[in-house]
Amino acid sequence: MNTSKTGLAMWLAGFVILSIVSNASGAQGSSGKSSEGSQNALDNAAARLGPYFDKAASKNVTALLGKTAYLNCRVKNLGNKTMTPLQVSWVRHRDIHLLTVGRYTYTSDQRFRAIHQAQTDDWTLQIKYPQHRDSGIYECQVSTTPHMSHFVHLNVVEPTTEIVGGPDLYINRGSTINLTCIVWYSPEPPAYIFWNHNNAIINYDSPRGGVSVVTDKGDSTRIFLLVQQAKPSDSGQYTCNPSNAQSKSVMVHVLNGEYPAAMQHGGQAKQPRLYSLLLCLCLLLY
Repeated sequence: MNTSKTGLAMWLAGFVILSIVSNASGAQGSSGKSSEGSQNALDNAAARLGPYFDKAASKNVTALLGKTAYLNCRVKNLGNKTMTPLQVSWVRHRDIHLLTVGRYTYTSDQRFRAIHQAQTDDWTLQIKYPQHRDSGIYECQVSTTPHMSHFVHLNVVEPTTEIVGGPDLYINRGSTINLTCIVWYSPEPPAYIFWNHNNAIINYDSPRGGVSVVTDKGDSTRIFLLVQQAKPSDSGQYTCNPSNAQSKSVMVHVLNGEYPAAMQHGGQAKQPRLYSLLLCLCLLLY
């Protein structure tokens, strides 16, 4: 009787172990099939995914007049299992003029050139010596059916220079000459800025002392020239020379004594004379 019970217990234990092993194998197989199915689904989705524009790398461009401009168009998944190779083209929108197809240029204007490095997603339109007339919309096209388009706006600017308060400034002797030069419409700050006094470059370490310059870079660049304890010898023409814009000049007059307030701002010196003429006119009429 004991032998029979022992055999039955061993048989039940073996059955339980066999069931556990079978369930584990089945679960592993199911998990493997599920993982394989998910991977296939991802592969199929990737296969169905066509080309698209990376807009973060295909932005609008502001270029300096006469300085080479580069318009970039980044196209992802361009050659993703397509039967016919897709082409990327650049079209000038204002006259629907085809400029480039792939790496080939289709315009007689030699300022335009297609640039593409193999194994990259970037298709670049190069424009040498851009002019104001080149400003506008350029269309990056992909030859899908229907074709895909991404628009890049080119703005060709010419930086301008201004000196606040010109063209004449009147300063009392002993006060501080404070000149502010502003560079407008520059896509990047000037690489350097020189100040000239009567055509000679100002040396901030000169024995005269008290001469300093401060530069504030931002959407516009502001350059402040400070000349402390102004003397009559500091009178003359001051010129601001940015590296990427035309120069601008102002005449500074250092006065030995007090001067009418109207003269302190430049361009207002004729007001007293104007009032005198008006007074004489009124006397004649009455």
